[in-house]
Amino acid sequence: MEKLYFEDYEIGETFITPARTITETDIVMFAALTGDWHPLHTDVEYASKTSFKERIAHGMLGLVIGSALATRLGPYAVLPKSFIAFYGMDSVRFTAPIMIGDTIHCEVKVTDLIIKDDARGVIVHENAIKNQRGEVVIAFVAKVLVGRKP
Repeated sequence: MEKLYFEDYEIGETFITPARTITETDIVMFAALTGDWHPLHTDVEYASKTSFKERIAHGMLGLVIGSALATRLGPYAVLPKSFIAFYGMDSVRFTAPIMIGDTIHCEVKVTDLIIKDDARGVIVHENAIKNQRGEVVIAFVAKVLVGRKP
């Protein structure tokens, strides 16, 4: 169902995104874009000597891709048509590595609906980015500012 306004959401409502596999190309492109060439992500020999035993994706790469998967549910599902702005992110935790070849998805739960004024409200989502084994790899709370019904 297409969501238009703040009032179209309910506390406890959940969304599960489609999945996406993280590739070596993703890591190289992210390193090039951000300038983060840490050898844990880009050097096979270095990474083989770490506790991970292989290269892992940047935590921020996983956060960006995982959170953006919500848009694949359609333009007005997790974010309503009256979306105004990203309002903030809290409690970000990187709880397990994302390896090259892992397939991630995001589980989103509405946990609060905060009225700002007559025209706007904030939707609060708890998010769990999980790998193909169902393990939480990144958890965070996101807040979005949206319009209210006129």
